[in-house]
Amino acid sequence: MSMYLVDFENVNGDGLTGIEQLKAEDCVTIFYSKNAATISFEVHQALNNTKAQIEYMKVESGTKNALDFQLVSFLGYLMAEDKYKKYYIVTKDKGYKAVADFWAEAHKPVSLVANLEKVTVEEENDEIRSAISSAVSERKDQDLVIKFVGKYKTKMGLNNALQKEFDSKRGGEIYKLLKPYIKDKKGN
Repeated sequence: MSMYLVDFENVNGDGLTGIEQLKAEDCVTIFYSKNAATISFEVHQALNNTKAQIEYMKVESGTKNALDFQLVSFLGYLMAEDKYKKYYIVTKDKGYKAVADFWAEAHKPVSLVANLEKVTVEEENDEIRSAISSAVSERKDQDLVIKFVGKYKTKMGLNNALQKEFDSKRGGEIYKLLKPYIKDKKGN
C-alpha cells in the first residue's frame, strides 16, 4: 500500500511511466497547475486502465513553489493519518531531498523517484549519460546536457540549447540520442 505524490509541473507525463504496474491499494495524487495541465492520449489511457486510485490536486496559486509547498503539506497530512506503508514523491526537483531527509529522521521514509517505476533521478541521469556517451565523453558536458533536459520544457528549446552549446552537427547528434528521454516534452 503505497502513496505516490506526483509533482506534475516537474515530471509531466514521464513521471507517470509505470502506472500500469501499480496495485489497487496504491494511490497516486497528481499535483498540477495551469503551467502543466495537459497529458497525452497515451498517458490518459494508462490512467484510465490502472488499478491504482488516482486523485488530482489542482494548485491555484501562481506563486513560486506553490505546488511544492502544497504537495509537502499534503504529505505531512498523510503521514499523520498513517494510512500508507510507503511514500514516494515523483519529481526531479532536488529541493525535495530536504523533505525526504526530515522524514527519514522521524523513521518514516519518503523516497524520491523520477517515475512510478521507482527509477531514481540518479538512475535516470546515469541512463542519459550512457546514452549520450558516444557523442559527449566529458562528464562536465554530460552534466550540462542533463541540466538542459531538466531545464527546457519543449523539444525545440532543448534542441536550440544543444545547438548553441555544441556545434550544429554535434548538437543534433546529442538530440537524437536523447529522444527516448524527452518523449513527453512539448513539440515534435
